[in-house]
Amino acid sequence: MKTHRIASLALAISTALSGAALAQDDGTTQQQKDTSLEQITVTAQKRTQSIQEVPISIATLSGEKFDSLFAGGGDILELAVRVPGLYAESSNGRVAPRFYIRGLGNTDFDLAASQPVSIIMDEVVMENVILKSFPLFDVQQVEVLRGPQGTLFGRNTTAGIVKFDTVKPGQDFDAYTKLSYGTFDTVNIEGAVGGALTDDLSGRFSVLSQHRSNYIDNGFTGQEDVIGGFDERAWRGQLLFEPNDRFSALLNVHGRSIDGTASIFRANVFNAGSNDLNSNYDRDVVYYDGDIDGNGVDNNPQSYDGFGSSLKLTYAFDSVELTSISAIETAEGFSLGDIDGGAGVGETENSGFIPFPSATQDNLDDLKQFTQEVRLASLGNDELSWQVGGFFFDSSFDVLTNAGFAQATVSHDNKTWAVFGQTTYDLSDKWDITAGLRYTHDEKSLRTDFNDVAPIDIDDGQMSYELSTNYRVTRDFSVFARYSNGFRAQTIQGRDVVFGGTPSVADAETINSFEVGFKSDLLDRTVRLNGAIFYYTVDDMQLSAIGGGNNFTALVNADEGVAYGAELDAQWRATEALTLTAGFSYNNTEIKDDTLTNGGCFSCTVTDPVAANGNFSLDGNPFPQAPETIFNFTARYAIPFGSDGELFAFTDWAFQGETNLFLYESVEFQTDDNVEGGLRLGYENFTDSYSIALFGRNITNEDNVKGAIDFNNLTGIINEPRIIGIEFKKSFY
Repeated sequence: MKTHRIASLALAISTALSGAALAQDDGTTQQQKDTSLEQITVTAQKRTQSIQEVPISIATLSGEKFDSLFAGGGDILELAVRVPGLYAESSNGRVAPRFYIRGLGNTDFDLAASQPVSIIMDEVVMENVILKSFPLFDVQQVEVLRGPQGTLFGRNTTAGIVKFDTVKPGQDFDAYTKLSYGTFDTVNIEGAVGGALTDDLSGRFSVLSQHRSNYIDNGFTGQEDVIGGFDERAWRGQLLFEPNDRFSALLNVHGRSIDGTASIFRANVFNAGSNDLNSNYDRDVVYYDGDIDGNGVDNNPQSYDGFGSSLKLTYAFDSVELTSISAIETAEGFSLGDIDGGAGVGETENSGFIPFPSATQDNLDDLKQFTQEVRLASLGNDELSWQVGGFFFDSSFDVLTNAGFAQATVSHDNKTWAVFGQTTYDLSDKWDITAGLRYTHDEKSLRTDFNDVAPIDIDDGQMSYELSTNYRVTRDFSVFARYSNGFRAQTIQGRDVVFGGTPSVADAETINSFEVGFKSDLLDRTVRLNGAIFYYTVDDMQLSAIGGGNNFTALVNADEGVAYGAELDAQWRATEALTLTAGFSYNNTEIKDDTLTNGGCFSCTVTDPVAANGNFSLDGNPFPQAPETIFNFTARYAIPFGSDGELFAFTDWAFQGETNLFLYESVEFQTDDNVEGGLRLGYENFTDSYSIALFGRNITNEDNVKGAIDFNNLTGIINEPRIIGIEFKKSFY
């Protein structure tokens, strides 16, 4: 009921605003001019356009709304449910996020897992899950592209894209430094400096340093404050060479290093028959006995290093522009987890019943990713615009899994090439149509010397295509429709090798998506209201059958996955002092395969029917980790203070509705009504360009279940604790 009340309120407000906009006359008061919303530009189609002109459901994050999420030292998972239709979670700590858009994602925790949500950073795809976790700092804008993006961005974008663009060098000098300190000795230091080096060359250097002290005790060993902390360092250097109006070269070099704690697994924090946290749960204490190497309890350590660089070359001819983007990414490291989340065997006082201990370590060794894109695009304002290009991807890495009783190394290789084209034709000054086509060929291989497992080589080639149209009803109101097709390439899963199993292979999945929507600037551009409804089907849907009593991780294909839903993004500049934003999404997802079954959890209450083979039928179940509803809200209010400053208050809230954690449905592994909020109270001085603010993240200290481990007890993964602190920022121009 709570979900439906929030949804009804959001839709009622939106309807009222739309009605008011249609009823107004053409007159514009001075106050309305002063409170008009700024235009947002995006590069969703690899060219700069107003967000209101692109026939794709897009949401953006930038400025204070973005910066506030990370004031408390949070990682990329802070983006979860902050945009309608977008969710993210992880069972690998800060280094391997799993993203979901419109309910479609992948719960596989293996370091070789593919995902249907692509992460693009400064126009470079981050394919491996470790690369997707690169820290966010000095970011210009985040774009969330909902729905398949296979034509311009290739395979593994069946759900959509999260696209990050950092601040680029310029000839004008600017710099900033930002420092915050909060709970658990959380320190966040961020800074950047940029400007002209010569008349033709400009540069920018950005840094990030994050620290949190350990705050969780290990009750089994009696150690205090040994888990939960981290040290993250990242940097980025950029050089932009522009000798004339035709040619530019942008070099980007970046790196990161993290040492800290992997995910915190908590044994038996649910009672059988309930999804409420019980008395075994204590945010500040765990009971770990995991010892992989025989040198004592490990306490879930994690460490990763990464380095990358890219070179973007652009040359404008008289009527076309040629762009080349070359990039290389590398990474290596490890995560170790006490997977059962507790200590001892059998019934213990603090961990509940644990039938056998389980701790594993996964190492990513020698990851190398090379990408090359070349595209040619038309210039000018002709009725017909187009772009064509080619793409090459080459990745290789080793995954070593140590389960204590055995360890195995699996080598993965992946090569992809593609050619693509897209064109837009203006049927009139109000109506345009866009069509795109892409052919992709993908090859993957697996090799291991463990237990004489036979090599695996697979390849596939598929077309992706789209057709969309946008009609501008008025200057400030447009409608669009879009059909898009894409695919997620075939996948190999090799983690079961170390547990005596065999690698599994999933065939490529194909998505067909339909959406219609509108984009509007209302009330003399003081209100922006964008919405869309969608329906999609996924043929041969790739799923990861994870956990259960045998603790295997196998890939399977369902006959079909079906989903429908809606998104709404709203922004209102109510006065010069008050700005409000809100977003809502609804996703109804369903697995359709009357023969697909999976084993259940060790001790939970599965509600699915039992199939003839003794497993549970998955037909009709929702997609795993697919929130049915998302609602988010922000408000900023400022009042003048003195002659050159203001006092401000900013708050942001996010609501996550019912979410099923696994393929099967059970009482314990369902979450509902998760809420988190943030708050900033501060002062900004415009003359001296500085601000100081008190902030809070998860200010009500909610204990929200974000994930679980199901194979030998009722283990849960909980959200981050409340962080309260103070932040200072100084800008220089």
